[in-house]
Amino acid sequence: MRKNHRRLAIAGTALLGLMFSGSSLAWNLKEAAQPYKGVTINVVGLERPSYKAAQALTPEFEKETGIHVNWTTFPYESTLKAETLNFVSQSGQYDVVLSDVVWPVTFVDAGWVVPMKHFTDNPKLADPALDLKDFFPVWLASFTVNDKLYGLPFDSYAGLLFYNKKMLADAGFDGPPKTWDELYNYDKKLTNKDKGVYGYVLQSAHNETQTADAFARFLWPWGGRFLDIGQKKVMVDSPDSVAGIQFRRKLVKLMPSGIVSDDHPQVIQMLIQKKAAMVTEWSSFYTTLKQSPIGDDIGVAVEPKGPKKAASAFGGFAYMVSAQIPEKKQNASYLFIQWLTSKEMAKPLIEKGAVVARRSADTDPSIQADNPYLKPMVATWEHSTVPDWRPQLQCYPQFSNIVSDWGSRIEQKRLPVKSSLHDMADALQKYMDSSDCWAHANQPEKYISKYESKSAQ
Repeated sequence: MRKNHRRLAIAGTALLGLMFSGSSLAWNLKEAAQPYKGVTINVVGLERPSYKAAQALTPEFEKETGIHVNWTTFPYESTLKAETLNFVSQSGQYDVVLSDVVWPVTFVDAGWVVPMKHFTDNPKLADPALDLKDFFPVWLASFTVNDKLYGLPFDSYAGLLFYNKKMLADAGFDGPPKTWDELYNYDKKLTNKDKGVYGYVLQSAHNETQTADAFARFLWPWGGRFLDIGQKKVMVDSPDSVAGIQFRRKLVKLMPSGIVSDDHPQVIQMLIQKKAAMVTEWSSFYTTLKQSPIGDDIGVAVEPKGPKKAASAFGGFAYMVSAQIPEKKQNASYLFIQWLTSKEMAKPLIEKGAVVARRSADTDPSIQADNPYLKPMVATWEHSTVPDWRPQLQCYPQFSNIVSDWGSRIEQKRLPVKSSLHDMADALQKYMDSSDCWAHANQPEKYISKYESKSAQ
């Protein structure tokens, strides 16, 4: 009898220990949200597949928590302006704010957003199953400023090579090109301008697309870069940078004359209409291509390797909590961000067309089987991602305008590459120096090791 009493006592103690040890059994979303039932939070989104998926699943969060969620969606080009106006005017219009990978330093230096640690250190709010280490390190690093994490990744992209398998096979190729030199050789064989068919097309519109896609894509793989922040020097006219943009010149000669005005939708449509055999585009376009009339012929691979290294386009977003709203709204906002970016929600989001940065979902063989873009996307983030693909500067919008303006002119007017890049560098250097932009630059690459560590929190 005494032995039975002892066993019951031990079992009871173990159960109490489990309940109060901080395990996931001691925390659930419904109870955590109880103090915020009836609160309305306003969330910024984009007119893109990931946000449509999030909105479709949001009623589950509302039902579980009693927190109401209002979505406001913008075209990408309008988002920073709308959020900046919200902060500068202190309107409190947006609670859950969206940050592109180049905006964190702007939001943080201005004191507009709350560090994630403020919430993750609160046991009443922090889900023990959050598992930050399940996010790819490059994504956490990209939203870290002054050694503090300010956002949880959502709608996370890698540049990928999308190609028409049939068009390549018909031309005698047994797979996609692995290097840019190989792509150029494919391009020459596949292009037939008389028939309006092109081997490779590059989205080159005179906006952020020119900077992030058409220009940056031909810097990094050749060993070039935008800036040396430590030396406060612009590097777009370095010998490596010149070599990359000269290679772009060769490719552009094989493209339609109007490519300098084409943005993402136009090149995707060229691929769908079989007017192009290959494009380098963001992973978020996989769903659109798979659901198109040529869906069965779409192949996906990592972007070609350059002569100096493998370096693929990098872009995406994270959700942050506004520092200008009451604490009650901040806490409700964090609960929503934590839920949306959780491991549990990753698979449902992917199934509805979203792209996420959760390793557990992106490497799951059963999920990969239905989403073949995941393997090359994971490989890109692990081996060929440059977190400084576009520099993280407080003055980034004007910096990008200068790059886009010169980049477009070099591409469109066939200006001499070397001297034009020197002029671009001069314009960028003068702007960076005169605006004190160097003092407000973040280098996310230095934080990757922080999140690769086993002790990362």
